Formats: sequence, C-alpha cells, structure tokens
Amino acid sequence: MKGSNLGEFEELVLLTIVILQEDAYILKIQEELKNQANRSVVMGALHTTLSRLEKKGFLRSELGDATSQRGGRRKRLYELTAAGKAVLREVKELRENMYRSIPDYALKYSHG
Repeated sequence: MKGSNLGEFEELVLLTIVILQEDAYILKIQEELKNQANRSVVMGALHTTLSRLEKKGFLRSELGDATSQRGGRRKRLYELTAAGKAVLREVKELRENMYRSIPDYALKYSHG
C-alpha cells in the first residue's frame, strides 16, 4: 500500500463507494456525495481523487459492459480493496475513540 494517510474527501469517496456497492461509477458517486454529504464535486476533482485512491491501493476499478443507454460506452466501476476496507475501519475506530474521550460538557452549546 503506497500511503496510508486518508484525507476527509478521500474518506467520503470511499464511504460512498461502499454505499453504492456494484453501482459505484463516477456519475453515481458524484450524485451520492451530493445526497449524503451535501458536497457538489466537479468531475475532474473526483477523477483525481479516485485515481489517487487506486494508487494508494484502497480502490480497484474495471470497465463494465457496454450498454445501449450509454451509446455503447462502458462504465468504470469502483470497489474497495481489502486495504481500503481496513483504512475505513481504522478511521472509524479513531474517530469513535476520540469522540468518547470528549468530556460531556465540552460540546454543549454556550451563549457566551
């Protein structure tokens, strides 16, 4: 695995791919990021992030079958690798541990 650091947007992209399962292709990923995280993402930024996650070893992709709806073009489908699943588990555990360490009063709303 080429780099184990995971940025916030990378984490959102990986989570989105897990949510979409076998329907994880770029347009659906873009739509789901808007629906789930209220993030409008330009296609170029998403392509760059997907490529970076593949280089890190967290994703793999393959071309799906050609469809008449796409004029005979094929979709690039994404799925998490074992390393991608592991890094998401690590991030989730880290966040949960940190939230559990916050004193109860620390996040309460204050007027002053």
